[in-house]
Amino acid sequence: MKVITFGEIMLRLATPGYERFIQTKQLSATFGGGEANVAVSLANYGISTEFVTRLPKNDIAEWCISEIRKYNVGTNHIIRGGERVGIYFLETGAVARASKVVYDRAYSAIAEIQPGMINWDEVFKDASWFHWTGITPAISRGAAEVCLEALKVADKKGITISTDLNYRKNLWKYGKKAAEIMPQLVEYCDIILGNEEDAEKVFGIKPEGFDVEHTGGEVDAANFESVCTQLAKKFPKAKKVIITLRGSVNANHNTWGGCLYSDGKLYQSKRYDITHIVDRVGGGDSFMGGLIYGLLTYAPDDQKALDFAVAASCLKHTVYGDFNLVSVAEVENLLKGDGSGRVSR
Repeated sequence: MKVITFGEIMLRLATPGYERFIQTKQLSATFGGGEANVAVSLANYGISTEFVTRLPKNDIAEWCISEIRKYNVGTNHIIRGGERVGIYFLETGAVARASKVVYDRAYSAIAEIQPGMINWDEVFKDASWFHWTGITPAISRGAAEVCLEALKVADKKGITISTDLNYRKNLWKYGKKAAEIMPQLVEYCDIILGNEEDAEKVFGIKPEGFDVEHTGGEVDAANFESVCTQLAKKFPKAKKVIITLRGSVNANHNTWGGCLYSDGKLYQSKRYDITHIVDRVGGGDSFMGGLIYGLLTYAPDDQKALDFAVAASCLKHTVYGDFNLVSVAEVENLLKGDGSGRVSR
């Protein structure tokens, strides 16, 4: 059992605590990126994982590779070239002030990737699952073409393919819109994950009467059954469609859950009330990592897979950085109802 993920990993520079960019005198340096975050989650759960990307030959890239290796993620298929590692700056919000992300990833090594650079036949040898996100084809035309190249090979080999739609409006800058590129890629997918706005922004599919900006902390999973059915109809290869459900009371207090649609049935998770968020960046990726683990481990129990994904991502909100550094045992304890946070001795 081996999972392959493909995308960009960036240097993350974050202000300490709740400081604003304009006032801080230092930045905390870590690494993160959607597909790398998923790979780390799965590796923590004991799944064999390989992260595929393109990085330059310099000390920052070596630092990055050593960091993901530390979490037992395979790096054998990372290709080298280009001039720079992408960067993103993070200012963590508080209460009524939203968090901010500023990207500095133009001309990164993976943004300049081209078809033919990666030997996908070799990458997918012995692989059983391939995961990508909507961030990768947003980076550049070349990245989108390489993503399609990978999907064609994975599909031909009968590998399960999953995607997180992950719409990022600030990334689509090379003359194409997500709605022009994503349908051709998503049609290869067996598993589709999105949040309450991805389906609307990319495919124009939305729940009636729902306003993502004014949830008041309440998001009803039943409202999203129509979104799931429309996505399933649009992409007939998809066996399962999953929606993450975040209700925002404020920047520090969210509710969190999800729903999964499969074979005409809608599964709903319990709702977690996360009152003191440490770091919500990577929350969706931690859900995807938990979901892939759950679908691989608990099949055909879709409810258990969904519950594991939601609990895993609930715990991610307590972990600083992009990576969800929790174990299967910790997720299972939360699933059993142990959310007390008492010291484990």
